[in-house]
Amino acid sequence: MTDTNKTSAASAMWGGRFAGGPAAIMQRINASIDFDKRLYAQDIRGSKAHCRMLVRQAILTEADGAAILTGLDKVLAEIEAGDFPFSAALEDIHMNVEARLAEIIGEPAGRLHTARSRNDQVATDFRLWVRDAMDGMDTALKGLIAALLDRADEHAATVMPGFTHLQAAQPVTFGHHMMAYVEMIGRDRGRLADARKRLNESPLGSAALAGTSFPTDRHSTAAELGFDRPMRNSLDGVSDRDFALEFLSACSICAIHLSRLAEELVIWTSAQFRFVKLSDAFTTGSSIMPQKRNPDAAELIRAKTGRVIGDLTALLLVMKGLPLAYSKDMQDDKEPVFEAADTMELAIAAMTGMIGDMTVNTAVLHAAAGAGFTTATDIADWCVRALKMPFRRAHHVAGSLVKLAEDKGIGLEDLTLAEMQAIEPGITEDARAVLTVESSVASRTSFGGTAPIRVKEAVAAARAALAGAG
Repeated sequence: MTDTNKTSAASAMWGGRFAGGPAAIMQRINASIDFDKRLYAQDIRGSKAHCRMLVRQAILTEADGAAILTGLDKVLAEIEAGDFPFSAALEDIHMNVEARLAEIIGEPAGRLHTARSRNDQVATDFRLWVRDAMDGMDTALKGLIAALLDRADEHAATVMPGFTHLQAAQPVTFGHHMMAYVEMIGRDRGRLADARKRLNESPLGSAALAGTSFPTDRHSTAAELGFDRPMRNSLDGVSDRDFALEFLSACSICAIHLSRLAEELVIWTSAQFRFVKLSDAFTTGSSIMPQKRNPDAAELIRAKTGRVIGDLTALLLVMKGLPLAYSKDMQDDKEPVFEAADTMELAIAAMTGMIGDMTVNTAVLHAAAGAGFTTATDIADWCVRALKMPFRRAHHVAGSLVKLAEDKGIGLEDLTLAEMQAIEPGITEDARAVLTVESSVASRTSFGGTAPIRVKEAVAAARAALAGAG
């Protein structure tokens, strides 16, 4: 088909009111085929469901329906083989598919659009695409959780410093630290699942905005496309993009979690920390400094978070002032969703790779776990338990012991019993046993605590939940 014929075809699809084609600049701003061709599989799937429903309802003849279905299969095969000539003159994926269908089967192609509009067609396609993207992202997140669980299980008893304000606070285990991200990513999966439930209603059959006078069966097309039900209001059906906003919101929160973990990997791999090491597979070198091993994958994940959040902001601003029902502004809903989905796919894969790749430096972690008087709370807790001391007083005693050790340039565990008793006479030799980082983490047996036994339990529970999720 020549460009002139394609322009004529576009005018014909708009109807008899338009005698001529669009200006060149109008064609450029109006066309979306460059990006919405990604919807081809969903568009053809929706069209086939619509066609079968029209035949069942005797709106189309069986012969026309069979021709349309055969033609759509041929169009799908051409696109998947890379043999389909996408045309900007035909604006979008819907008109490109319909025009090619008309070339293949002739007049019956024009009957496919009975009882629907491009408005409900694109809304259906987009929901199907986002639903597929959600399912793919959930699978990827399950892989990341599995990688985190492996490291948590492996290092359930590996001590490390826990931080608040990036200052050494209390000893924790590396496994416990990994499990914190398991919880975060688990919530990300929950957000996707919740959003998917709300998404899973079919707009197909809403037509342009008011429904249709044809005796359609929207429940059957919804069921065939895997939706739970048809949307209840035709105006809402063609104009709602909450599902895309919820997907982008879930992506943004997940990206923040990935960015936090990426930031820790950047810090942990530095020469000043040396908590973990990444191999050549996930680092790069320097063009001038031969000693450098840069955690670029982690840094890029950190950067891409901004892009995902920007995609959410962009769509929020597109939708913020739109009256009912459909407006052409909504054509700009797809690019931010596509970009965010692609970005998250890459970021999750890179993070999963890094978690599996990293080597944990247990000796360095152990040494760092006791630095900065991290067992001070343990001596305070001992005073409460053994001496029945109010915690506020115990806190003061522990702080005095820290000051003494700091002044002497030694650790808490290096203070003599006499020195400790000079501050609190009730302290006995038993108190010294709580000052090791191993005893500190082992004592944190409260539910959700860092004790190795609790970490192992948490890993087992998370593995069981992951397996049960399918």
